[in-house]
Amino acid sequence: MRLLNTHSLKLKSFFGGDIPPYAILSHTWGKTEDEVTFQDMMAEGRSVAEGKAGYKKIWGACQYAQKYMFEWIWIDSCCINKESSAELSEAINSMYAYYEDAQVCHVYLEDAKHNALNFNKCRWFTRGWTLQELLAPSYVVFLDQDWQMVGTRYSLADIISVITSIPASVFKDGNFDKFSVAQKMSWAALRETTRPEDMAYCLLGIFRVSMSPIYGEGGARAFMRLQQEIINISDDRSIFAWVATYGETEPRGLLARSPFEFRMSGEVKASEADDIGDTSFSFGNNGLQIHLPFITLEPVSIFSDEIRRPARFRSTWSSADFERSCPIDTVFFAPLHCRSDRDPEKCFAVYLQKAAEDVMCATAPIRSQSLILPCYNNPTCTRWL
Repeated sequence: MRLLNTHSLKLKSFFGGDIPPYAILSHTWGKTEDEVTFQDMMAEGRSVAEGKAGYKKIWGACQYAQKYMFEWIWIDSCCINKESSAELSEAINSMYAYYEDAQVCHVYLEDAKHNALNFNKCRWFTRGWTLQELLAPSYVVFLDQDWQMVGTRYSLADIISVITSIPASVFKDGNFDKFSVAQKMSWAALRETTRPEDMAYCLLGIFRVSMSPIYGEGGARAFMRLQQEIINISDDRSIFAWVATYGETEPRGLLARSPFEFRMSGEVKASEADDIGDTSFSFGNNGLQIHLPFITLEPVSIFSDEIRRPARFRSTWSSADFERSCPIDTVFFAPLHCRSDRDPEKCFAVYLQKAAEDVMCATAPIRSQSLILPCYNNPTCTRWL
């Protein structure tokens, strides 16, 4: 990684075990042209760098780090050569580790006044990349616009929890691995990034996955790839517990299009082991393959007005009976075996619709949202793609 010397403001590359102790800066970007880049810092005389509005922030970060005897600091705007696609890809996939390995993370809130009365209104809490910068470091210090300390992540845990909807325990013990995929996604649901693809890329470290950034692929495609990578390492079915954007009517697959669709998933706990047998699921050439229990509804089209009436549940059938008796367009509940964090006696399910023999798809998004159902013994399960 490349670090900035807090005294000379010169950049130096380090590798492996040679990386010295360092501080790291978390901040929000202004206009792109105002931020100091790697090229600006490498130029002779640094006249271009010093002429940018962002140089004052770099200088302030170095001065503050010096007060606590840090010789080196990492700042994303100038420590990454973004003109190199290979280096940018490596940095995006390593970003979480950079913050995790830092001795301290200094969060500079340029819109926080000295009395910090507007702490909860700071733009920093709305940005996608700052989520991992909040979670990854072992020690986080918040600074106002004058580089005065507001507090630490630990001392401000309850306030930050209210702002972010992340449980305060995460900021006190640093453990968020116990939370479900859906819950982690919900923490990013209302955050934004300048480039749409970054809403997926900024979550790579939080889910411990890696993938190559492809700017231009679009936010939905990038987020689809992220979910596929998560599925490769996790069998937590809460990844399917999302709610489509209000007003969408076309049929959808089982994967969400953005973290925003997990905005109501903060109480969805990780799926539990059950007696289905095979609890894993995976992607193949034909799509997603998984075991889920089915509770059938009336065999009518999801687009029929009849489905709007109170559902009448059928008794569960064997796999063979199911194949013979359920026509195309049959709609059912598929329990995910994810309990509610607020009410453990309830769990979540999704609507599925039979598209062909052995093939299921999510129904129209307004119906593919997760439902809260009473817990029950597992009905017979059927494999679908």
